[in-house]
Amino acid sequence: MATTPMVPPAAALDGGAPPPPVAAPPPPGTDMTGICFRDQLWLNTYPLDRNLVFDYFALSPFYDYSCNNEQLRLRAIHPLDTSHLSKMTGTEYMLSEVLEPHLFVFRKQKRDGPEKVTPMLTYYILDGSIYQAPQLCNVFASRVGRALYHISKAFNTAASKLEKIGYVDAENESTSSEPKAAKETIDFKELKRVDHILASLQRKLPPAPPPPPFPEGYAPPTAEGEKSSDTQQAEPQGAVDPIIDQGPSKRMKF
Repeated sequence: MATTPMVPPAAALDGGAPPPPVAAPPPPGTDMTGICFRDQLWLNTYPLDRNLVFDYFALSPFYDYSCNNEQLRLRAIHPLDTSHLSKMTGTEYMLSEVLEPHLFVFRKQKRDGPEKVTPMLTYYILDGSIYQAPQLCNVFASRVGRALYHISKAFNTAASKLEKIGYVDAENESTSSEPKAAKETIDFKELKRVDHILASLQRKLPPAPPPPPFPEGYAPPTAEGEKSSDTQQAEPQGAVDPIIDQGPSKRMKF
């Protein structure tokens, strides 16, 4: 198995005194999506493949030294050997997706048994740069917040435009109300003037001639005759068949 050279243990100090204890680095935080790790010197020295990618990932601040993979590294066992990891319990890293040499996806999970694991976080190496993948809840929160921002911005824009339209309508109403009042006053004056002209012309013109006489033999209808004709017209007529010939129409004789 090809691995990167490990740092040799510190030699004993003069006088045989043991070296001072070195505190282990703190475990990485939960949210480290704002940082990126890249070691160009290591990439120029070693190939980035499935055999050495875990050694490269262990150099990043995303790596937890208390995981089961680190115990396998100390025992000179490949840190991604599933036959050994399945027999252990605790935090571990698994290589879930590989697209050499561009993409490697690591999943941090908690193992409680050979078949019982709980996913925790996801990391990916894209062209030599290591990132932490955001959690699904954070993605939803970001998308919802962005959508709410655009919706509120759209409502503010629409409200400002409606206010401008209402202000213009109010100005138009105020400007149109003044000419209407003036126009009504002018029309009233013109109406009085027309009535005065018509009255003066009626006084100047001669009286209207009498109506012409009725022709001989014609009797003007009386009020009783008008009433009887009205009643006859008001009475409903029977149903008439349009196909049957009703005979010649009756005409009034003079």
